[in-house]
Amino acid sequence: MHQVLCSLSHEGSDVRCSVCGQGFLVYWSRYSRDEQAACRRIVQDQLRQHHTDAKDPGADRRIHPRSPFNVPDWTVLSHLAPAASLEDVA
Repeated sequence: MHQVLCSLSHEGSDVRCSVCGQGFLVYWSRYSRDEQAACRRIVQDQLRQHHTDAKDPGADRRIHPRSPFNVPDWTVLSHLAPAASLEDVA
């Protein structure tokens, strides 16, 4: 899966957090409808994870990043990636 950019929104939304209801715009890049549906589930999982990471599942909307963020976050998943890091290439 490619990354998508998510941005908190108070006006419209492509995805809503199932825990707190906060809306997010998702910037897709040439995704088909099927790919968007699959990606939407991954984004919703990440939004739920924000609450889990905060150790307060009932926390309000301030739990989510105020600035745009990528899903998936490759920095979090980098230990799973088989590709060499830039340090290995230099």
